[in-house]
Amino acid sequence: MVKKEMIAMLLAGGQGSRLGVLTSKVAKPAVSFGGKYRIIDFPLSNCINSGVDTVGVLTQYQPLRLNTHIGIGIPWDLDRNIGGVTVLPPYEKSANSEWYTGTANAIYQNLDYMESFNPEYVLILSGDHIYKMDYEVMLDFHKEKGADVTIAVMPVPIEEAKRFGIMITDDNRQITDFEEKPANPRSNLASMGIYIFNWKALKEALLANAEQPGLDFGKHIIPYCHDKGEPLYAYEFNGYWKDVGTLNSYWQANMELIDIVPEFNLYEEYWKIYTRSEILPPQYIADNTVVERSIIGEGTEVYGEVYNSVIGCGVTIGKGTVVRDSIIMNNTVIGEGCELNKVISAENVEIGNNVRMGIGEEVENETDPHIYNSGIVTIGEKSVIPEGITVGKNSCIFGITTAEDFQDKTLASGKTLIKAGDEK
Repeated sequence: MVKKEMIAMLLAGGQGSRLGVLTSKVAKPAVSFGGKYRIIDFPLSNCINSGVDTVGVLTQYQPLRLNTHIGIGIPWDLDRNIGGVTVLPPYEKSANSEWYTGTANAIYQNLDYMESFNPEYVLILSGDHIYKMDYEVMLDFHKEKGADVTIAVMPVPIEEAKRFGIMITDDNRQITDFEEKPANPRSNLASMGIYIFNWKALKEALLANAEQPGLDFGKHIIPYCHDKGEPLYAYEFNGYWKDVGTLNSYWQANMELIDIVPEFNLYEEYWKIYTRSEILPPQYIADNTVVERSIIGEGTEVYGEVYNSVIGCGVTIGKGTVVRDSIIMNNTVIGEGCELNKVISAENVEIGNNVRMGIGEEVENETDPHIYNSGIVTIGEKSVIPEGITVGKNSCIFGITTAEDFQDKTLASGKTLIKAGDEK
């Protein structure tokens, strides 16, 4: 029987509904990030950089692009005969077949997969955070403390602590108590949703709680282990970590990549971020263009001006077009004479000539103000925007639109335009 010291289970099934139309056709971990990557590249690269060579990726929502991207794991050197990367969608079993209903339920449904490696430790990760972390150092801490469960925590400002699951520890970092989104937090150590379990403890906890509806680590498994008196420890992480769960945090995390001294550095030799790259020609920057403080992906052609933006691969930016503070994902074509301010455009979008976006005053979005805010214009994938259109802030466009869809060639600030058939 194969024996692995530690295997990783990466939860990548989430819809990421707060990213609005960006995730209407694609799982959140497969959303582009930083010009050439996808969000899931970061935890996968952390695994291989930490010496973890067996990773189960649990998919569920819109998994096609994620599956294609991961393939057999070649970019991460995870195409192994023993171990490697395995995509684990929910599957038909002889009895009570079901979707993954909670984070721990997804892990429970894959007990056989984990059992096949007979691991000593299981690392549980989420597929939608941007960070670099050496899980080996966390494992050393776990062993040294003699823990059954170690939870990675991050100090957050106390006024923000009420948004997180908070761990309360003693001087030895042993967890004495925890609170889910407390009104009056007693600590500022927020759970990062990264856990190392002793395999025996994890298996026992999953089997004992299997019947819980929506079986979840934070709500069920961790409290169960704590109540049993198992030693739980908090491993403090002080590096860069970003949950890119909202359009604004996604936009900010991308913008931080182009800081002069980026807090999160994609260019470090010793901790590479691996991804699946298309075979593309180099970038082409034409005559009389301006590119300032931007990331430009491979195969992109710039004939206009780009300031403070993250541009993906295979993008075309037409002559006389000015792009500012924007994220333009792969294979998007922007016509000539356009002006884009603080736009997040998904992949394969076509924007006609003389289109102006992010114009005018901010107005609250009419349909989903909790999603479309911060002055951002969001365009869903494969959308088409005809020429000569003006689009306001906090707006959203999804679908193949024509001039008739816009009143006086305008989509006012705060408006949402989703064509029938392009459901949210």
